[in-house]
Amino acid sequence: MPKTLYTIYVIELSKRVYTENTKFRKANPQFNGVLECLYVGMTSKSPKERFLQHKTGHRNKKGHKISSNIVEKYGTYLRPSLFNHIDPFFTRAEALEAEEQIALELRREGYAVWFN
Repeated sequence: MPKTLYTIYVIELSKRVYTENTKFRKANPQFNGVLECLYVGMTSKSPKERFLQHKTGHRNKKGHKISSNIVEKYGTYLRPSLFNHIDPFFTRAEALEAEEQIALELRREGYAVWFN
């Protein structure tokens, strides 16, 4: 059994991201302003720990920034109700695929969503 499990997490973003960030706006042409703006990610850490890394502009041991600029600037809080029901994944590849599928599903539901 692998030691590392990968978890999907969802962070609510300030709606300012939609008006201030052109890339975010272009990625979400369906957004009508009713629901929230979200960031979907995956991590081998706890979602809370990963959120704190995003907000502090965390860099890894090699000095590479591993936080999302969008979350660092616009992230407000975790949205556990949108991810607690998702079981962890055994491989990074599975988690990355699930991250994209979940982000696209949330987009179909009317949220404005960013994912990497």
